[in-house]
Amino acid sequence: MSETSLYLVPTPIGNLGDITYRAVEVLKSVDKILAEDTRTSGVLLKHYSISTPAESFHAFNEHKRTAQIIERIQNGETFALITDAGTPGISDPGFLIVREAVNAGIGIECLPGATAFVPALVKSGFPSDRFVFEGFLPHKKGRQTKLKMLAEETRSIVLYESPHRLLKTLAQLGEFLGKERRVSISRELTKKFEETVTDTIEAVISHFESGTVKGEFVMIIEGKEKS
Repeated sequence: MSETSLYLVPTPIGNLGDITYRAVEVLKSVDKILAEDTRTSGVLLKHYSISTPAESFHAFNEHKRTAQIIERIQNGETFALITDAGTPGISDPGFLIVREAVNAGIGIECLPGATAFVPALVKSGFPSDRFVFEGFLPHKKGRQTKLKMLAEETRSIVLYESPHRLLKTLAQLGEFLGKERRVSISRELTKKFEETVTDTIEAVISHFESGTVKGEFVMIIEGKEKS
C-alpha cells in the first residue's frame, strides 16, 4: 500500500474543542493544508498553534486545482484537506480530489471526526439503524421529483438546509409528505445557541415562523410507515 500523502481531516462543526489529538498532529505534520476558506480555517489553526501553510481549495476552484495538487503529491508533497466544518466530501469539497488520488494510486487516509448529521440523527429519536442521506435538495431542476421519491422512503431521511430556505423546504415537505409527518430540526450543533425541535412538520413550521431562523440546519425526517 502506498504511503499516505493525502489526509482527509474532519474539523469541528462549531465548538473548537471537538477535534482529535491526531487531527491536530496531522495538520502540523503535512507540508500544506487545503482549506475551503483559509480565513475560516485560520481561526482553528491559530487556536491550536498550527503553522502549516494553508491554500484555498473549494467548490469553485477544485476542478482547476485538482490536477495540480495530484502532480505535487506525486512530486513528494503531503497534503491535508479540511473544510469549514465537518468531514471533507460530505456536502463539501473532497470527492473529486479523492477520486483522482485513488486513480493515481496515491495513499489516502480519512481520519474519524465531526459530521453534523450524526448527532442530529441520533438525538432525533427516529430510527438510526437504517437511514438515507440526501444532503441539500436540488434548488430547481429535479426538486419535485426528489420530494416525491422521499415521500415514499421508509428509512429516516437526512437533509441539510440553509436558514433562508428552511421554511420553504418545510412547507414543501408538508405538501409532499403530509403535515403530520414528524421531523427533527437541529441548528447550531455544538454551539452556544444549539437547538433541536422535534414535532410534526406543521408544528415545526409554526415554531420557526415565530422564532429564530439562523445558523446551519440538519433536518431528520421520519420515514413513511410501512404498510
